[in-house]
Amino acid sequence: MPRIVIIGAGLAGLACARRLTEAGVACIMLESSDGVGGRARTDTLEGFQLDRGFQVFLTGYPEARRTLDYAALDLKPFHPGAIIRYSGRFHRLSDPLRCPQDLLSTLFNPIGSFTDKYLMFRLRQSALHHRLCSVAGGSARPTSERLRSYGFSEAMLTRFFSRFSAVSFWKPRWPTPCWVFEHVWAAFSRGVTALPRKGMGAIAQQLASALPPGTIRLNQRVRQIDRANLLLESGETLSGDVFVIATDDETASQLRGEGVPGREARVSTTVYFDAPAPPQHGPWLMLNGEGSGLVNTVCVLSEAAPSYAPHGRALISTAVTDYSERDDNLPDAVREFLRSWFGPQVDEWRHLRTDRIRRALPPVDLLPSSENETPSRVAHGLYLCGDYRESGTLDGALVSGRKAAETVLADHAMV
Repeated sequence: MPRIVIIGAGLAGLACARRLTEAGVACIMLESSDGVGGRARTDTLEGFQLDRGFQVFLTGYPEARRTLDYAALDLKPFHPGAIIRYSGRFHRLSDPLRCPQDLLSTLFNPIGSFTDKYLMFRLRQSALHHRLCSVAGGSARPTSERLRSYGFSEAMLTRFFSRFSAVSFWKPRWPTPCWVFEHVWAAFSRGVTALPRKGMGAIAQQLASALPPGTIRLNQRVRQIDRANLLLESGETLSGDVFVIATDDETASQLRGEGVPGREARVSTTVYFDAPAPPQHGPWLMLNGEGSGLVNTVCVLSEAAPSYAPHGRALISTAVTDYSERDDNLPDAVREFLRSWFGPQVDEWRHLRTDRIRRALPPVDLLPSSENETPSRVAHGLYLCGDYRESGTLDGALVSGRKAAETVLADHAMV
């Protein structure tokens, strides 16, 4: 049986190892950090659960449904919709199919026209039935152009879609492949947006728990791949017949000897606050619909998942736009901006942590232009997996890891 080494214990690497294990094939995983999960990790700080950057889980992702035990994750859902801050007021925009009680407030709010509200329903149906790309057209066109061609008004693009992008992974100006946009929108429409009770890191922990003891080796940074050998930063050399690189795209390029590709990184900045009370009750995502301003989204995570904060406290997550000043000024700037939303109560918010994730999401130009386009094998005995090899999402990472494992199994006649 070949000696299989997986480099990276993020979701893609864990999915790969899990599929190999299910087939009765042993492997080892080398993870450069002190824990599994990659970007999907959760830290505990003073009783608060802090995900590494603002993240939510879409239960409608098809691979996640097949792979994960949702009951064990004990998922806590958000309201199916959002609260939009526009023209100095908050407006509810809900999915009327799931929340018929919000139908009138959704129809008559100023977040888009009646036509826009109808098109939201049509967009849902098009995504669920894989018709969105044929209607919106143009795989290489920016998402905003597709939505505009679909019939959405500029007001809807500005007040909802431009800010809702912070909850998902695309921005209207990006030329996101149409199938990816359809995949994500179908997931939003098919399931709910939720948080695992123990944080987003629980997803990786669940995958890792299915692996045999000793499979994962932490704090093992790979410096170089030299044919059938791996050179670690520690100076140790490991031999192998099969290497699966399950890292981000930049690290994968370096390990393959291609250098740093220099693609534009997609940065995510999240500021966490501890508050004595939630500024908004209920499991809502709050979006800045004004079209400008420092803050994109606000979410009281503990209103969706009470386990995220100690009893009697509220955990507030704010996703911000690009910020050019010093990081230590950012919490004050966020509080000052949100004073117009919530009043002087923001002065009582205590800054917990700021997460600036340099490569929060893969570069758009790396995403395949169509499904099933990117092979896992790139050379004899060398395989790649990661979210950038598929849809650029959590679901894409799981798909990519499984595909890499199945290719390895087929190549070595182990199926």
